[in-house]
Amino acid sequence: MLKVKDVMVKDVVTIQSDQTILNAANIMNENKIGCLVVLENGRAVGIVTERDLLERVIAASADPAKTLVGQVMSKPLVTVEPETMLEEAVELMFQHRIKKLPVVERGDTDTKLVGLVTLTDIARIHPALMKTMRKLFEESSEIPPKNMEKVMNFYIV
Repeated sequence: MLKVKDVMVKDVVTIQSDQTILNAANIMNENKIGCLVVLENGRAVGIVTERDLLERVIAASADPAKTLVGQVMSKPLVTVEPETMLEEAVELMFQHRIKKLPVVERGDTDTKLVGLVTLTDIARIHPALMKTMRKLFEESSEIPPKNMEKVMNFYIV
């Protein structure tokens, strides 16, 4: 069975919480990514996603040049460890209704960001987990089964 460490991206792009949303959007665009892990004093404290930008900045008519990442990031940060089984990571994503999980190694006094795993990455690398995802989604949703494929495709992409 695969573990998170087998599919995670190791080069995680990060941003400081005191940076502007405009800067965050530029970094995401330059790197062609959908999220940034947010750091404070070298420690991962949140995540800012495309969805956060749309809902908390654009839809709220906030000024991206004045709004700070720390004001709109999603927190508390839900994380997994590299040794976590993929199935467990998928369940955690569905429980928290998120698509991305930072991967951390926990030490005695500190946690270190070592990667990022996404539902899209998991689905591409381990298609059999789609059954687990579908089951979890059906259990937590009132969407009719005939529409489930459309929802799954939307949710994962």
